[in-house]
Amino acid sequence: MSFMIQIDKSENTAFFEKSIHHLEATGFEDIQADIEGYETPKSYLRKGTNSKITPDIVAHKNGRKYFFEISLKSEKPRLLKTKWLFLDTLSRMNSDYFRIITTKGHYKFTDTMLEDINLPKKSLIKLS
Repeated sequence: MSFMIQIDKSENTAFFEKSIHHLEATGFEDIQADIEGYETPKSYLRKGTNSKITPDIVAHKNGRKYFFEISLKSEKPRLLKTKWLFLDTLSRMNSDYFRIITTKGHYKFTDTMLEDINLPKKSLIKLS
């Protein structure tokens, strides 16, 4: 089971691509993304369940690895919170970075999610 629901992903391919173009324009390289046309990032198996966690986007800049999540309103916010907490913990363990990308119409949802799981808002990238 993947965390970003496939329907969410297919409906938001344009925002995925806009996010990737933004990252390229700001100097990120070796971009992997969990959408068609890109190499898929490494998945992590969640112990105790048979579910996999795959970051939406993984990229490198200045020798550092960054995990990016696309934050769009979801029918399954609990699954999203679990995924974000896992990726945040993983990135901190390995001295990597974790950022969330969102857009107009999804700011409040994203802010609420970050508050619920005590993630700093500094990890947020807002694209219009």
